[in-house]
Amino acid sequence: MQLRALIIDDEPLAHKVIIEYAKDLPALLIAGQCYSATEAMPLLSRESIDLLFLDIHMPKISGLELLKTLHHQPSIIITSAHEGYALESFELNVCDYLLKPFSYTRFLKAINKALEWQGLKKGSPPASTSPTHQVAAADPTLFIKVDKRLIQVMPDDIYYLESYGNYVKVWLEKDFHLTLRTLSSFEDQLDTSRFIRIHKSFMVNKSFIDYIEGNLIIMRNGQRLSVGKNFRSKLKDLIR
Repeated sequence: MQLRALIIDDEPLAHKVIIEYAKDLPALLIAGQCYSATEAMPLLSRESIDLLFLDIHMPKISGLELLKTLHHQPSIIITSAHEGYALESFELNVCDYLLKPFSYTRFLKAINKALEWQGLKKGSPPASTSPTHQVAAADPTLFIKVDKRLIQVMPDDIYYLESYGNYVKVWLEKDFHLTLRTLSSFEDQLDTSRFIRIHKSFMVNKSFIDYIEGNLIIMRNGQRLSVGKNFRSKLKDLIR
């Protein structure tokens, strides 16, 4: 897999750094460079772009304002000298947030996340780069907003997710985080080969299923979850 990337930043030095970092990564192709959001808009409408390196502070239209106008959003890596926009950025479902000046190692971690996201979108694992310049193993992570904090949760630690009105409970082994999101938004973000929807209110991590009894799934922490009528075919597929 190769990511076609577009740099949108009003600072020429920022372009130079990203291009220099990207030149030895076959998995990343810099397909275009723009120095303002208004310059990028027509290019985004006619070109197939997988990834945006997006600055926030730009003339006329900020990076976040541009992001809110996109109907078909590529993966987004924010590149900013200002850390105060991280919370708002992650609420807009960005892939990563690079605080300038960022190191080559930190850049590689962001590219790994973008490759993983793109692989999930296309239903295939991200392609590796050449042996000489291989990107390090992906660092799967999930940021969820809890009150005024962004908490990092590893998908491997999630037992199941429970819809709770306008919120979702992200259950770990013994406790949960409550976040203002929909269950469907997690479905779009998590690996659906590991996390399966079993009910309009539940999505489970298959790794933590202890046993199945009729239309109940019993998790390893003892929690008993009902399988919805419209989701029982997925349960049969799981058993097979």
